[in-house]
Amino acid sequence: MRSWLRETTGGLPSTFWYLWTGTLVNRLGSFVMIFMAIYLTSERHFTQTEAGLVIGLFGVGSAMGVTVGGVLADRWGRRPTLFTAHLGAATMLLVLGFADDRWTITLGALVLGFFMDGSRPAFQAMMVDVVPERDRLRAFSLNYWAINLGFAFAAVLAGLAAQADFLLLFLVDATTTLVTAAIIFVKVRETRRPQGFARRDTGTPAVGLHTVFADRVFVGFLLLNLLTAVVFLQHISMLPIAMGQDGLSPSTFGWVIALNGVLIVSGQLFVPRLIRGRDRSRTLAVASLITGLGFGLTAIADVPWLYAVTVLIWTMGEMLTSPSNATLIAELSPAATRGRYQGVFGLSWSAAAFLAPTLGGFVMQHAGDAALWLGAAGIAAAVSVGQIVSGPSRERRVAALATAAAPSATETAPPVGVPAPAAALGAAAADDAPPVADDLSKVS
Repeated sequence: MRSWLRETTGGLPSTFWYLWTGTLVNRLGSFVMIFMAIYLTSERHFTQTEAGLVIGLFGVGSAMGVTVGGVLADRWGRRPTLFTAHLGAATMLLVLGFADDRWTITLGALVLGFFMDGSRPAFQAMMVDVVPERDRLRAFSLNYWAINLGFAFAAVLAGLAAQADFLLLFLVDATTTLVTAAIIFVKVRETRRPQGFARRDTGTPAVGLHTVFADRVFVGFLLLNLLTAVVFLQHISMLPIAMGQDGLSPSTFGWVIALNGVLIVSGQLFVPRLIRGRDRSRTLAVASLITGLGFGLTAIADVPWLYAVTVLIWTMGEMLTSPSNATLIAELSPAATRGRYQGVFGLSWSAAAFLAPTLGGFVMQHAGDAALWLGAAGIAAAVSVGQIVSGPSRERRVAALATAAAPSATETAPPVGVPAPAAALGAAAADDAPPVADDLSKVS
């Protein structure tokens, strides 16, 4: 056990562990989005379609947030972007908690999405900056483990808080967000200098988001992830409404959905060893089929234990998908535009955060539960085929980027004891990253 623990957690930089701690604290209080659908339909008396639209507007704000956040992470810096986004999210949680009219709630959800997901690209880019390539799979798995440990506790606690007063959901969520901002401000140092300043010194042409969208291999992967996310995000938008229609309480939903976090916490640390060395495209294809099976079976669920079974099934698919996605995105992202690539990848989740509740609410209200869940299963099956077909081109792109990065690492790193040539010193001075992040970005 000690050997396994060292292999799983050893050797990671302190910055990673501060980010990991911030993730855990933030997720322990992530009450609001878990119960937003129940809050809107039961407390504010929104219809299913209206509730789906409000949650969808959160996704629109999220899309804007990850886009702006990705650019700011590269130009302004990871740390200030993270800190500002967390302060903004805490403020909007308090605004939403005390809002009672529909327009404020609707617009507040949009702005909350902007700040809440505006931090995601900077966070992911910072993790890639500080963690060597050989350790990224387990680093992302550890972070994902922290997310789900917090989620498991938050789901149960939020269900109990909702029984007492929905305002508690917003107050606790805002508090943990502020604590995370304090951890970032006090303990986390910048890992990459803003590129905007470097370009003014060197004359290097600006690289915009159009460069990311012109990458057809990456865009193909984004489309598959978008469809996967549309299926997966039904658990946070339409699943609580479906359970409510079956007469189940918010606290029951909290216990059932907490199984998702419990299973990931208990098994996710072993997943990297399970999938290590396996074909990633096949892993993602199998994961998609398992996810579709879990959501498809929700069509026949009507009691807590059966809902719990469906959650356990699609959670296994999620456990295989997440670490594979994280490492693949890191390897498909050129070092100089890592924040933008992370931002655009987050954009696919944000688009799904709009499409999942709006389409889900419409289908549920007009076609019924069975059509929604069986349709989700069909989408997941199509994604599985897409992963197999597009896998070889992705792996060729990963190999090409690794080959392109390798010469720069050897050319700019002279032998021990030999002074670096002037040209190399000039290149190092013009690079956007501080020494440690620079070395790691070239390894990637």
